[in-house]
Amino acid sequence: MSNAPKLSRRMALAGVAALPLAAAGSGIARAAAPMMGSGMSPFNRLKLGSFEVTTLLAGTATRPEPQTIFGLNVDADTFNAVSAEARLPIDAAQFFFTPTLVNTGSELVLFDTGLNGEAMTAALAAAGYTPDQVDVVVLTHMHGDHIGGMTLEGGALTYPNARYVTGTAEYDHWAAAANEGFDAKVKPFAEQFSFLEDGGSVASGLTAMAAFGHTPGHMNYMVESDGKQLVIGADFANHYVWSLAHPDWEVRFDMDKPAAAATRRRILDMIAADKLPFIGYHMPWPGIGYVETAGDGFEYVPHSYQLML
Repeated sequence: MSNAPKLSRRMALAGVAALPLAAAGSGIARAAAPMMGSGMSPFNRLKLGSFEVTTLLAGTATRPEPQTIFGLNVDADTFNAVSAEARLPIDAAQFFFTPTLVNTGSELVLFDTGLNGEAMTAALAAAGYTPDQVDVVVLTHMHGDHIGGMTLEGGALTYPNARYVTGTAEYDHWAAAANEGFDAKVKPFAEQFSFLEDGGSVASGLTAMAAFGHTPGHMNYMVESDGKQLVIGADFANHYVWSLAHPDWEVRFDMDKPAAAATRRRILDMIAADKLPFIGYHMPWPGIGYVETAGDGFEYVPHSYQLML
């Protein structure tokens, strides 16, 4: 039998109340933890069959007045009502820039290069890679936020050991145009590129899918391993509400707006019908989700743990 003294409830409460006073008299400084600001992991890695798929956060940006980008062909009241229903502000939108790495086990393949080489090098390092490990660089299209990371400051290639792949129609369009970004980031390395058409193969399990409209030769890619599939969607749809729920809404950056809208519907129909995951370059981080039909449009369903198992 214990001979320890028993504490009454009153004695216990008195002891607890005394603790702050004891701490105050101990000389220990108590200060509020500093505010850290918003933040998120710079990479997200999943399994697809025997492949590893890693999305890289190459940057984020806030853009004002989103209806100057999305829903150009609808009135402000409609845009504002749709946004309010989805709990989206109408004075600003947040963009995410999400290149994708696919490790096939024999090659490390990078889809798109982000805004600049230094940011991409940092994202790769967070994911455990170095630029010289990248075997293949695939450019889905030639907009600046996809080709900006081709080089480092000074003009050297960010990925010195890689071979480079892009669509024939896409390259031919920009090669014939006067475009400062393409001329600086892609054109000097033309001899290192190989070109493919719809259905062309980057490597085993990585197949090009024509998705023209956003740009003249924009490509998506199907990733397949051990019976599992995933679509790398690039910019066929650029917002999880304003593009998916309303695929016919015009987008400023779509070069051929009717063709882009038709492509959007076709690909969203396929992804929804086949219940495939897809990676959208500008979808909410980490950029991976599913699509369900909803009325005349579609609904974005963020990935949770389906590709972790």
